[in-house]
Amino acid sequence: MPINELRAIATFAKAVELGSLRQAALAQGVSPQAASQAVAQLEQHLGVRLLHRTTRSLALTEEGQRFLETTQPALAALDRALNMARESREDIAGPLRIVGPRSSFAPVLMPLVDAFCRRHPDIVPDVRLDDGIGDWVQDRVDVGFRIGVSPDESVIARRLFPIQLFICASPQYLERHGAPQCLDDLAAHRCSVFRHGATDNVLPWYLKVDGGIEQRFMPAALSTNDAELELHAVLSGQALGQLANIAAAPHLRAGRLVPLLLQHSSDHIGLHVYYGSRAAVPRRVRAFIDLAVEQMQDGAGHVLSDQELAAAAWRGGS
Repeated sequence: MPINELRAIATFAKAVELGSLRQAALAQGVSPQAASQAVAQLEQHLGVRLLHRTTRSLALTEEGQRFLETTQPALAALDRALNMARESREDIAGPLRIVGPRSSFAPVLMPLVDAFCRRHPDIVPDVRLDDGIGDWVQDRVDVGFRIGVSPDESVIARRLFPIQLFICASPQYLERHGAPQCLDDLAAHRCSVFRHGATDNVLPWYLKVDGGIEQRFMPAALSTNDAELELHAVLSGQALGQLANIAAAPHLRAGRLVPLLLQHSSDHIGLHVYYGSRAAVPRRVRAFIDLAVEQMQDGAGHVLSDQELAAAAWRGGS
């Protein structure tokens, strides 16, 4: 039978500390037979006798005394490390690695990070925004945010709010070019398209048609892999585009953007928060997830109601 060296050494040291293999077994939650077998296997593994033992007492051999003196510092360091790990699990302090999409997400995430750091000033956020999907384990991620589906089946996901996709234009654009009355009219308009930052592929527009979601590739008057640039292009009147609510909502409410063809807006994807394990989540991570749900579950001001969209609709001529 293979020997568990670390467990056997810990049993040996505990037996010496307590003066009894039976007491060592109780302290470690194993049977006396298992404790005795562990020490016997260790002695056989080392090829020396470590203990003189009878049914009533035990004593160290010369080799056992030297072995104990050599291993005690390492066992003490291991015990300290275990205690520190247990304590850190309960602390709301230290580094917190957060990942999320790069496109338009900073204005959504920063208020959450700011609120969390104000509550817990000993937190050190490490935020990585990237439209590519990295390796959850290799990147040592504590909490992740993703739009759409989960990047990894091994993580736990919780949906926070829907991502609404609107066809938008500025009032200036509509004054110059008019408003499309149907999807086919878009072929005659200056459309912006988005290139995925990781793949450089042009993404289609996602449109609700007859109750389902249809993907359409638009003729591009402008293409970019930067969502902030696309937003500014639409705001300036260079093009109309399909924008997500997390970028467009404040501009739609302020009248700087106008929603078009609302019957074709889609909300089939959502923003999700991800984390690695229900059982072993450090307290600082659990507290951050709880705050994310608390602040974002209802849309956090990013989801527009039907009444808001109706109020923002274009009133000018076509």
